This record gives sequence, structure tokens and C-alpha cells, in this order.
Amino acid sequence: MAYTATDVKNLRERTGAGMMDCKKALDESNGDFEAAVDALRAKGLAAVAKKSSRTAAEGLVGVAVSGTKGVAVEVNSETDFVAKNEQFQDFVRKTTEAALGLSADDVDALKAAAYPDGGTVSDKLTNNVATIGENQQVRRMKTVAVSSGVVVPYMHNAAAPNLGKIGVLVALESEGDKAALETLGKQIAMHIAAAFPMALSADDLDPEVLERERKIALEKATEEANKSGKEIPADILAKRADGAAAKFAKDNALLSQVFVMDNKTPIAQVVANAAKDVGSAVVLKDYVRFQLGEGIEKEVSDFAAEVAAAAGIS
Repeated sequence: MAYTATDVKNLRERTGAGMMDCKKALDESNGDFEAAVDALRAKGLAAVAKKSSRTAAEGLVGVAVSGTKGVAVEVNSETDFVAKNEQFQDFVRKTTEAALGLSADDVDALKAAAYPDGGTVSDKLTNNVATIGENQQVRRMKTVAVSSGVVVPYMHNAAAPNLGKIGVLVALESEGDKAALETLGKQIAMHIAAAFPMALSADDLDPEVLERERKIALEKATEEANKSGKEIPADILAKRADGAAAKFAKDNALLSQVFVMDNKTPIAQVVANAAKDVGSAVVLKDYVRFQLGEGIEKEVSDFAAEVAAAAGIS
């Protein structure tokens, strides 16, 4: 029995399975639509699309380093329970290792990359969703590298080696002693995990974020002036707003943040001071800080409302 592209489309919509899986099912069923549906259900693939509509905000962050290159990857699941599953942990670990072989931070390319156990990362992900029974998503990745020096990984409260909820990488460019650089990198990584910088330097901060802070500060200064009954010139209010924005940039750029270990030295100075111990100049070239689920709006379930809706109670 022949089938058409429309049949493939309808099968995808009906089951939520991938296009190639749908084509294969139709091939094997000689175009019998219902038989193809049954085949996909039997393989657990028909459940994937329904699960993919559910919010996945738990999971794990993985970090991996090879030579002077490191990568961080976030893989989400629906519940923390799955994040403790050995199959899921193994998937995150091997997917992160696969990401090391890519030349760019491209999640689609990562999904298409070869998985160490065979097939692709996407193939393994689909299988995991079907067998574990929860939606899972490879959400993001970021690579850092140096030409000479070290890339230091750090996992805050690790769930397993190089797996956890806050993963950090620090890239230090230097010709100096590697052991001393590793120590410095670990200290800076711990700072990054605690202090949550938004960018490496003030110049790297999102201009829209800074402008928003400036506008908020201007509104606040104007309101305070109105409450006091004093007439403050607009240029003075603008300077106060600019000052507030500058302080925000200082507090949120890594190089200008105060080192959490002594609460007084800017990170830029910590790096400069390390040159003596390292035996060569050091440049903090880049960093990564991935915190699990940041930026994902989690669904809030009202169980009583769900029961009422199911029972048709208004």
C-alpha cells in the first residue's frame, strides 16, 4: 500500500514521532496508517511529542575539559528524580563529551553529533524519553578555549563527577605554571558560582540591561525628589541615574567584582597579582556559568483545579 507526504505529516501530528520514524513505520506497515501508529506506540515513540509539551526545568549541567578546551552543557528533565537516574546521568556525561568535538556552540549540531554508544545524540535522547518516561531536552552549550594555559572546571554541589546544578568553566591564558593556574582557576570558579556575574567585563554587559537599570534609577531619583519637595535639575537626576547604572555594571561584571574570598580585591587585580606565583602574565579570557533551569518559567500545578476541571466542576 503506497503512502504520501501528507500521510507522514498526519502520522507525525497523530503520534508526535519524528519524521524519519514515521516514514520507517509506514514503510514497514506497507502504508497502513493505523498499523504504523501501533508500531510507533509499541516502540514508545508515539509518546514523545506529548511529553515534549511539558516543562523540563530540572536535569543536570555537565562540564568537560580536554587540553585547553572546555564545554558546559545543560540537559533538562521534568523532575529531579530523573536527574538522579544513572541512565540520564550517563547521557548527560556522554553528550557533554560529544560537545567537545564541535567547532561551534550549536545545540542542533550537538543533537546531530555521533553519540559514543552509536547513533546520534538525538537518537539517544529520543530513546531516553521513551524508556525513562519524561520529557528531556538538550537546552544549551558553551565552549571556552585558550591557546596556552588552562581551562578549569568546577561543579558546585556535584551530583556525580562533573555533573550538577551549577557548572563553571574558567579559561586562563598564560605561559606560566599549570598547577598554579589550576589553583587560581578553581578559586575564581568558586567565586563565579557564588557571585553570578552577568558578563566578563562591563563592556560585555547587554546595553539593554544597562539602559533598563538607568531608567529605573532615574524614575527612583525623580520620585524621591518629588517626595522631598525639592526641585532638582534634570541633569543632576540624569547623573545620579548614570552613577547607578555604572555601579550595576561594576557589581555584575566579573573582572570588577570583589573577590568573595577576601571581600576587598577586584577579580582583575586577583588575576594580575597571580602572575608572580604563576611565573608569567595571566589573562582571564572567558568563563561559563550554567545554573540549571535559569530563565525557564516553571509550570505551577494547581491539583485541586485540575481535579475540578476533570470533573467538570466550575
